[in-house]
Amino acid sequence: MTRAMPVSTQLAERLAAFRLRDVPPEVVAHARLILLDTLGAMLAASAPKYSATRILMDFARRLGGRPESSLVGQKLKTSCITAALVNGTLGYYCDIEPHHVGGILHAPAVQVPTSLAVAEKEGVTGTRFLEAMLLGIEVTCRVSFALNPVALYNRGFHPSAICGAFGAAAAAGHLFRLSASKFAIALGLAMQQASGLLAWASDHTEHSRPFNPGLAARNGTTAAYLAHLGFGGPPTPFEGKYDAFTAFSGEKHPEALLADWGKRYHLPEFAYKRYSSCSFTHPGLDALLGLARDHHLKPAQVREIVLRFPLSGTPMIDNNELKSHCAQYVLPVGLVFGQVMIDDILQDRTRHPEVARLSANTHMVGDPELDTTYPEVYASIVVVTTTDGRRLTRRVDHAKGTRENPLTPEEIHQKYRTLASTVTSAAHAERIADVVRRIERLTNLDGLAIMLRNLPAAAPGRTIRKPAHVRRAKAARPNGTASGTRRRAS
Repeated sequence: MTRAMPVSTQLAERLAAFRLRDVPPEVVAHARLILLDTLGAMLAASAPKYSATRILMDFARRLGGRPESSLVGQKLKTSCITAALVNGTLGYYCDIEPHHVGGILHAPAVQVPTSLAVAEKEGVTGTRFLEAMLLGIEVTCRVSFALNPVALYNRGFHPSAICGAFGAAAAAGHLFRLSASKFAIALGLAMQQASGLLAWASDHTEHSRPFNPGLAARNGTTAAYLAHLGFGGPPTPFEGKYDAFTAFSGEKHPEALLADWGKRYHLPEFAYKRYSSCSFTHPGLDALLGLARDHHLKPAQVREIVLRFPLSGTPMIDNNELKSHCAQYVLPVGLVFGQVMIDDILQDRTRHPEVARLSANTHMVGDPELDTTYPEVYASIVVVTTTDGRRLTRRVDHAKGTRENPLTPEEIHQKYRTLASTVTSAAHAERIADVVRRIERLTNLDGLAIMLRNLPAAAPGRTIRKPAHVRRAKAARPNGTASGTRRRAS
């Protein structure tokens, strides 16, 4: 009787055979947009005004190392391992990069930095770089579904970090041109290093939250690099007594690793975020801002906000210690300022009297009926009670930017321009975008790396334009400026 080939071995063989020519053109087009959107998030996060960025760059300089790979926005090169760590942390810092709804993860924040770091070191073509990025994202999602992301959350694990390490090993392994047998070792070494807890939810600095994707990028790159050099490791991480399923989630769905390989791609399923907050809050934000727009509501006219959300996901955003994951903070900020950006998270907007009042009057209800489609759908119902007694209700199942409610390519490009031009000139941002559009035609990534490393200054006083009702607002801010002229990241 022939013994079935281990799923780990089958996966490794598929990784070794992966080529962009076998990927449908529409998936490749999505990959370029994912790349552009993630670069926008990384560029915005590279601003030296952010404490985590300053500390990371100081850390990289102190470590030193062979100048192999660029640090975004820093005029500095370091080892590919350190670059993966630092840039991976930047990828998730602004919390506005693409995410997979059902997988509950931010794979591009891990895989774009990983692929950039190793591609620059290895001097590969743009095509091979895009292959690696796409492969890393695909593996990250498949591992998440194999482990069950809800089970990971229930154990206190962060899927972006745990599953991202496997994806980073796949992306880096592709760039190191690993054989199937060495790919298996790289996945095993990634399993040994995979780490990342949701404990960052108690870190008010917002440093350790984005650090998790940085760890995944670093650890996956390390795993592939060691396998490339001949280091040994567990060759079947998804089988045996000490397999990944037992270690991380307690559930086992190995079929998800290989199901419809080459036919179904998870990358086109990614959502583009419009707010710098936990993606669980986005349908509710869309509903609240839609009600405010359609009914011409000003914040002062709102007495109470109630958000109904799937019961299983409620603990992540109900009075969470972190502002980025607290519905009682995020929704009032969105209503008062018309947007939620990273500066709204890193600064305390409850100093604004309307934000403070609305935060005290925003409540969450865990709704078991909404659980039936969770986590594939973050169904949200917002109920607004106005000061004149009206009760306004709106349900949003799919936030703007999801596959079911998509942004156009031009809207994605505009989002990129808005983010990138907070740290560099509009012309330079557009030059980077042009390189991304023709990424497959590049013989190497040196030019792109130089452009990401050396950023001409942004225009003085660069701000993100807010809606008209916000610009007209007259409520005084603590520093004496009007709420409608609050400056954004510059």
